[in-house]
Amino acid sequence: MALDSDTFDALIAAVRRFVAERLRPLEAQVEADDAVPDAVIAEMRDLGLFGLSIDPDYGGLGLTMGEEVRVAIELGRTTPAFRSAFGTNVGIGSQGLVIAGSAEQKAAWLPRIASGEIITSFALTEPDVGSDSGSVTTRAVRDGDVYRLTGTKRYITNADRADLFTVMARTGEEKGGRGVSAFLVPRDLPGVTVGAPEKKMGQKGAKVADVVFDDVPVPAANRLGADGDGFRIAMQVLDRGRLHIAAVCVGVAERLIADAVAYATSRRQFGKAIAEHQLIQAMIADSKTEALAARALVLDTAVKKDAGEDVILESAAAKYYASEMVGRVADRAVQILGGAGYIADYGVERLYRDVRLFRIYEGTSQIQQLIIARETLKRGE
Repeated sequence: MALDSDTFDALIAAVRRFVAERLRPLEAQVEADDAVPDAVIAEMRDLGLFGLSIDPDYGGLGLTMGEEVRVAIELGRTTPAFRSAFGTNVGIGSQGLVIAGSAEQKAAWLPRIASGEIITSFALTEPDVGSDSGSVTTRAVRDGDVYRLTGTKRYITNADRADLFTVMARTGEEKGGRGVSAFLVPRDLPGVTVGAPEKKMGQKGAKVADVVFDDVPVPAANRLGADGDGFRIAMQVLDRGRLHIAAVCVGVAERLIADAVAYATSRRQFGKAIAEHQLIQAMIADSKTEALAARALVLDTAVKKDAGEDVILESAAAKYYASEMVGRVADRAVQILGGAGYIADYGVERLYRDVRLFRIYEGTSQIQQLIIARETLKRGE
């Protein structure tokens, strides 16, 4: 059930203030320290950000998809690491449990996820398995009341802080997705090892790391859904995650446009503000048009999802278009700022690096193209 309009408007206003007054002043610190301050994470908990998508019965805000993407757009107007701090709890780290969890599993985990007491993570990618996600080699072998889980997962977001992993592992001999099952794996089980965080091009403060499972005894009661349901669950989780990420891309693009406009109206060349030069105006116009188009696609797809429509195609299209769009907007913003755009003192330089990842995670742009084409051919229109 959607929040009443007054309550939701108050939430949007609170998030907007939080971004402008609390998060943006900390962007340089997060970049330098490669960490989001604990005090900020505590404030995120107080705002309810860890439980945006979780049902109020379990302590969350229970936002509709339409409401969630509007919040994500607001959060996109600052360093992506801030959103990433709770993003797995809202999205890929919790949605498998929301979609396929038993009543007992939900009662045991969702209230603690929604409050931010525990951090979740989604473990699908492997050293030799990325876009071909149905080919996971991590195995879970049934041994009485437990599954023995063995394998390595790579580039796992929030792994360094995660208390609970949703892990995709092969339980059957069938090739492809049909042999994959999903498991809830607490970090404190014997045999779970998290590697050192990777050094990355951008998105400092948002950590990714390898997770190694060495004969981990996962209770059979921790399997999500039936044996072999894992790939289907993962794809449903990613469909929702793609729409959320598309919304974040819109927010980042809007931030970049605002920064470029502010610079262009104050910077003078040839006796006038550079915003008065037509070639600068052309870059601003292209960026604004594309950002508006992406926003419309995201909001329209969210409405369709909330109405129960199949939005596999539309979610892929939104993520594909928005992630490619924000890359172009970032490039133009650097160009408008000129030499200043290449200097680290300006946020545009940082965001230029940050947005590059959006075209890779939750499925690369090339995977989105394949999904869009497949679904279009299936629909015949």
